[in-house]
Amino acid sequence: MQHISIIIPTYNEADGIGKLVQYLQEHGGSHVKDIIVSDGGSIDDTMSVAAAAGAIATLSSDKGRAAQMNHGASIATGSIFYFVHADTFPPVTYALDILTAINSSYAFGRYRTKFDSDKKILLFNAWFTRFDLFICYGGDQTLFMQRKLFDQIGGFNSSMRIMEDYDIVTRAKSTGARYKIFSSAALVSARKYDTNSWLRVQTANYTIIRMYKKGASQNEMVHRYRELLNYR
Repeated sequence: MQHISIIIPTYNEADGIGKLVQYLQEHGGSHVKDIIVSDGGSIDDTMSVAAAAGAIATLSSDKGRAAQMNHGASIATGSIFYFVHADTFPPVTYALDILTAINSSYAFGRYRTKFDSDKKILLFNAWFTRFDLFICYGGDQTLFMQRKLFDQIGGFNSSMRIMEDYDIVTRAKSTGARYKIFSSAALVSARKYDTNSWLRVQTANYTIIRMYKKGASQNEMVHRYRELLNYR
């Protein structure tokens, strides 16, 4: 029988991590082997709150989502990895959705997006996530992946500080493994849009994707992203 290991990279997420861990436990049930919060050196109570909620709270030796998710995967015991951002809630059916997809020969995949916002313009962004487009490979939609595929492609590129989700999906697709996009949606925080305007976020995303495709360095992309957005 296959089980799911949930891996959540965090940095200063004490306000919400307990609620997310409890939600994932409640709706994952016996299908979830472990929930691992891989922290990047938070200066708040993220780790203690996560541990109190029932997660395995562990400090990654390197900060950055890619390195933290690899660290979490290294101690996970499930045959399926499920990577979830700390401000995203998958549907209540997530565990059965993932196991059904795996049993139907899908090796990895994601949900569509629904934002926790009343802003009509965000419906436009969310609508596009139903398609298999490069711009929709970001980690906000969550990502499940069979452990054997994750190991085959070497996991996340730990040297990446930005665009790591796009990179791993691209490499996984290059193996010919089947990619599932669920018809339901994960509830994604709109806090980036609340802090910045919709146009600023779209401009930043478009700029970084163009830089990535042109071979820009990680430092160049991170620096430019921080220039364009006021976010965390």
